Amino acid sequence: MALHMAVEVVRDSSNSLTSQIQNFIKREIAEGILHPGTRLPSSRRLADDLDVSRSVVVEAYGQLVAEGYLEAVQGAGTRVVRHLGDEQCVVPALLDDQEAADPLDAPPAPVRWDLRPGGGNLPAFPRREWLSCYQRVLYQADSGDHDYPSLAGEPDLRLELARYLGRLRGVRTSPAELMVVAGFAQTLGLMCAVLPRIGIDALAIEDPGHPGQRQFVRESGLRAVPVPVDAEGIDVEALAASGTRAALVTPGHQFPTGVTLSPRRREALARWARDVDGWIIEDDYDGGLWYERGARPLALQRTDPERVVYAGTASKSLAPGLRLGWLAAPAPMLDLLMRARARQDLGTETLTQLTFAELLRTGLFDRHLRRLNSLARSRRESLEEAVRRRLPGASVLGRGAGLHAYLQLPRGTDEAALVARALRRSVLLRGAAAFHAGPGRAAPALVVGHAHLPRSGVGEAVRQLAAAAHG
Repeated sequence: MALHMAVEVVRDSSNSLTSQIQNFIKREIAEGILHPGTRLPSSRRLADDLDVSRSVVVEAYGQLVAEGYLEAVQGAGTRVVRHLGDEQCVVPALLDDQEAADPLDAPPAPVRWDLRPGGGNLPAFPRREWLSCYQRVLYQADSGDHDYPSLAGEPDLRLELARYLGRLRGVRTSPAELMVVAGFAQTLGLMCAVLPRIGIDALAIEDPGHPGQRQFVRESGLRAVPVPVDAEGIDVEALAASGTRAALVTPGHQFPTGVTLSPRRREALARWARDVDGWIIEDDYDGGLWYERGARPLALQRTDPERVVYAGTASKSLAPGLRLGWLAAPAPMLDLLMRARARQDLGTETLTQLTFAELLRTGLFDRHLRRLNSLARSRRESLEEAVRRRLPGASVLGRGAGLHAYLQLPRGTDEAALVARALRRSVLLRGAAAFHAGPGRAAPALVVGHAHLPRSGVGEAVRQLAAAAHG
């Protein structure tokens, strides 16, 4: 593949052609014109385009690689580095506290260490296994498999999900009680559409919790009622006092604190739902990502399958771009959800469903999860070790699960100022305040996405964070 690039050089300049090429590429990177990961022309091609000796371009590229602007990968050519170092970053010289607490989905300036949860915090997709299953599905499919999908989802996938969820999470369900959806957002959207039809106009939300979900609930026309979370999970007494009859919870690995709902609270939560004739939406936020030593907690849904709508996705274990999720609900609620869905869409794409069913059936998904959990555990251990060494007084809280960790800071730490100073050192992360429904007195903390980093990267990111904390 012959690539071309426009480079400005002046032949009668006092600066050498090599220096001009270097400075031009640096400037294009700094101004965001050459983006991270952009492949550049080969040295031979660029030399031909500029009508200069190839050695001029080879020397320019070599120096830019040495300075960390470019990377040369055998067989993949020369590219702009994907993670830009401190000196290459374009970040504001000054950043006040308000800017440090910008929305979670705000596009960041280029940084070397992006420690936000979600987004780019994703491990490798199992390309080989997925392709193998996809090809098998295509070869086995007949013409009927390409028709409009069932609103409930492909029967093969619902069967495999019932087996998988029962085996791994203890979910009490059957294929007839499962629906395949386009991620958790669709589950929440459907529930927000159904709840008013059964006389419920408010939804309790964990505090701290996902700010995007709070906003989504409000925009759906329901009142979002924050209920505090402590070391045992959601405060059920506060929930009962709120007067709501529906609650959205992450009982297995609470987002963002990482705590697991205690057995006492699980029983109390199920009792509350029965007492108020209400509903619980169980967001199995991290899916199969559990690497804490010992047995993982089973689904809350098994406590009372008639009052809990269980929801999971492949977003953390595979990729959010698949838009693949599922929910388990008792027949009367599932019927309402199906009616609501019929007014929204025509179901989820079939080939993706059948491929995932094959991944589950063959055990390849379990094997992928084992690799994923091993990787995430090693990154979590690296994070804990780096925090012990470099951030005295700070601690990593919550269970070992998922793709993020809750880093509690020493009391008295100015959380917003630390986030701003860390950004100046090319570390992008989120303070816990962004996850609270309103200003409170919670201890300062950071929500750290860590699973996507190399082991050495976790230590280096914490080293820069410690420098920011002490500076």
